[in-house]
Amino acid sequence: MKTILITNDDGYISKGFTQLRDTLSKFARVIAVAPANEKSACGHGLCVSKPLQLIEIEKDFYKLDDGTPTDCIHIAIRELFKEKKPDLIISGINIGANLGEDTTYSGTVAGAIEGAIHGIDSIAISQFIDDKYGEDSKTINRDFSLALDYVESLTKDILNKKYHIGHRKFLNVNVPALSKEECRGVKITQLGYRIFDSNLASFLTPRNHTVYWFGVNALQWKERDNTENPFIKDNILQDIYTHDAKQPQADSEINNKGVALISDFEALNQGYISLTPMHLDLTSYADILRLYDYLADREK
Repeated sequence: MKTILITNDDGYISKGFTQLRDTLSKFARVIAVAPANEKSACGHGLCVSKPLQLIEIEKDFYKLDDGTPTDCIHIAIRELFKEKKPDLIISGINIGANLGEDTTYSGTVAGAIEGAIHGIDSIAISQFIDDKYGEDSKTINRDFSLALDYVESLTKDILNKKYHIGHRKFLNVNVPALSKEECRGVKITQLGYRIFDSNLASFLTPRNHTVYWFGVNALQWKERDNTENPFIKDNILQDIYTHDAKQPQADSEINNKGVALISDFEALNQGYISLTPMHLDLTSYADILRLYDYLADREK
């Protein structure tokens, strides 16, 4: 039986996480290791300032006292998978989308990043939620059926070697708040450009100290300028690769079209699941020659 390691950043009692565990357990052994408390927007952080306790709740289900998703994956691989690494790592299902630049803040995405660092196929999956911070936002029974259905299908394909994510790469999946019948399918996307409103509030405490609290930004974005993107062929932005979730197309069909993508924001807004391939290499290759020219000019 295949083994899947799962984590999240909403905490071990989050409904998206527990329902993911139940769904995957139907066809694989699932080891669940999640933060004891919510760690939303913690990024790819390791806790190096204090010890962490791994607490077993029941068989194959653990919480990490005050740990981040990165801590969870790192410790789980070292302590729970000493003999053999998991076949797949899934981080989610996050309550709220992780799109564009938000992926750099996301603890959910960080869980997949940590898996990729360790050479394990990894997926981050998030579901758009309008009232993420509403009453009982982490414990109420939301409808995750679309996200669960898609991640089950994608997971089985990866475990059955129908798709290989690749070395030091991972997938970022975002699911609209729609039913399976309402969803229009899947779009392969690129990260969008987020427009950030001012969401920082300040308060004066009874002890005359100013404190700050981040609010929630509405999902606003701007179109990407791909004219300088070396991976977009002939800037054919109108040629968007789209497929139905139940009828995947061959990789050759993508290559024949060129790689012309819309953003993850746009896909979600249009009622599609967004599937973004990502990698750990943050090098801006398009700027390497410009930097060589700059240094050469300085040496003249």
